[in-house]
Amino acid sequence: MFTNSTKSRPAPIRAVIIDLDGTMLDTLPDFHVAINAMRGQFGYAPITREKIALMIGKGSENLIRAVLALDNDAAGVEQRFDDAMAFYQGHYLAINGDHSALYDGVIDGLEAMQADGLRLACVTNKPIAFATPLLAQKGLAPYFEVVYGGDSLPRKKPDPMPLLQVCADFELAPAQVVAIGDSSNDAEAARAAGCFVLTEPYGYNHGRAIHETDSDGIVTSLVEASMLIRSHNNDAH
Repeated sequence: MFTNSTKSRPAPIRAVIIDLDGTMLDTLPDFHVAINAMRGQFGYAPITREKIALMIGKGSENLIRAVLALDNDAAGVEQRFDDAMAFYQGHYLAINGDHSALYDGVIDGLEAMQADGLRLACVTNKPIAFATPLLAQKGLAPYFEVVYGGDSLPRKKPDPMPLLQVCADFELAPAQVVAIGDSSNDAEAARAAGCFVLTEPYGYNHGRAIHETDSDGIVTSLVEASMLIRSHNNDAH
């Protein structure tokens, strides 16, 4: 599955970096509730889930600016940004995870990866204060040795920094690591880091088809991803 042009035999995959929103959890309902609660504090009309889906995935700052831009010019966005961020964070923390749900195959996929001896990290652009309790609430926290949020490091995806940090944490070369995500952010970060990447078609991806994104394959679940990684590793031995 994964090709390495520098070696006749592919390097085995030793670790997997997995995105959170749109990859393991459908968190769009949480965003919908928190964003519209924030908008209500400004007297703005509610917006649809579909509109919010186009805005998420690049971090909270980008999300809040995009939401404010629906009702404000650039100066108005900046004028209201700090209050909007504070309102949004308060609302989101109050309902974090209450309306979100695991995608099919997530737990089975994680267990299969662990059973195959793969080390697991979660890298998300969600603020770490949101990501950590959400992983715990949904029973995902025990699977991950390392978790990085969008504010854990100086740069977030699509910058490769978080993925390279995981490689350093695990003392692995990027060619021994595969990232799994639902958006171009995940794929671009993985490509820049030198990791392999698998993409899932059911997430958000800023309104674009995942088939437009450069990846090493599209998988319909983490179970399918675990099977592909296992097949690759069998070929590598």
